[in-house]
Amino acid sequence: DDEPCFVEQLCMVDGAGIKGSEPCRRAMLKLRYRRNPVVGDKFSSRHGQKGVMSILWPAEDMPFTDSGITPDILFNPHGFPSRMTIGMLIESIAGKTAACEGRKTADGTTFREYSDMYNSGADNEADPFRMADGLEPQKGQAVGGPKAAEYFGNTLLKHGYEKLGTDRMYSGIHGCEIETDIFVGVVYYQRLRHLVMDKAQVRSRGRVDRLTNQPVKGRKKHGGIRFGEMERDSLLAHGASFLLHDRLMRCSDYDVAYVCPKCGSVLTPQANGRAQAGFLGSLRGEEGDPWECPPCSRKEKKLVRCHPLPIPWVFRYLACELAAMNVKMQIHVADRAKEVSLSVDPWKGRVD
Repeated sequence: DDEPCFVEQLCMVDGAGIKGSEPCRRAMLKLRYRRNPVVGDKFSSRHGQKGVMSILWPAEDMPFTDSGITPDILFNPHGFPSRMTIGMLIESIAGKTAACEGRKTADGTTFREYSDMYNSGADNEADPFRMADGLEPQKGQAVGGPKAAEYFGNTLLKHGYEKLGTDRMYSGIHGCEIETDIFVGVVYYQRLRHLVMDKAQVRSRGRVDRLTNQPVKGRKKHGGIRFGEMERDSLLAHGASFLLHDRLMRCSDYDVAYVCPKCGSVLTPQANGRAQAGFLGSLRGEEGDPWECPPCSRKEKKLVRCHPLPIPWVFRYLACELAAMNVKMQIHVADRAKEVSLSVDPWKGRVD
């Protein structure tokens, strides 16, 4: 809120008639914030190869080449087999050749063929590709030129670099030569809107959804952070079952349900205020009244006490939805237990 910004652009819209004849009804401001990259910010090339900055190294610890060039970004190569962004590889060596030759532009289209006249120097911004099949080539233009990767690779060879765009690099920490060849090139990178400063979110207590009793979502609503399936699988793989139970139940939609030992329902039990004055006594509705299952009590002609069971609230919601579809859910109670709440014990004494 108190971060300084600059007005980047001003757009006035909803004006009618000739420009200036009608007053403007609405103006839109485009603001620009100046921020330094931090760990967690998102970047992307122009080929959809997005990624998150995982570590920010000092310049003296970065690896360097024989000529003393230090890269700005160390890219994880495992993103290429999955996203198959071949154009980014072509752009890397194309930008490298453009830097070597002082060229303004270098077309890095992947599968078209280059003409032999592209390296003449006179037609720097001309179309570097050969004519399509079936058309007559222009004067001085050969048919069947090299592909983009081959053309830029041969150009790098002329300037003393490796054909595949690799370089020998040295460790900035140890100073020794890295044994493998590293692909080095020039790629245009852009910064995305997903910044850590705008996504920082924390919550201890707050609003809950009325339907599921779970925390609402959204940073503006001071909601909770989503704990998805992958996070659940990670905790299961590490054996942190107590933490999983605490996050997904105790800190989310913890509830105490009462289960009928006869029919196994969690929907029919209700508090019975007649137990203090007998089964046919008057309703009292005091705290500590036992819970009963009315259908089973009428069937058995005696008080059928229900047992407390800690469950997530969405389990009761699921039981209600299945009951609406005429599907009955039963819970078989094997052992009687005493409910121990985190705040106030709803039962005074044992449950029998």
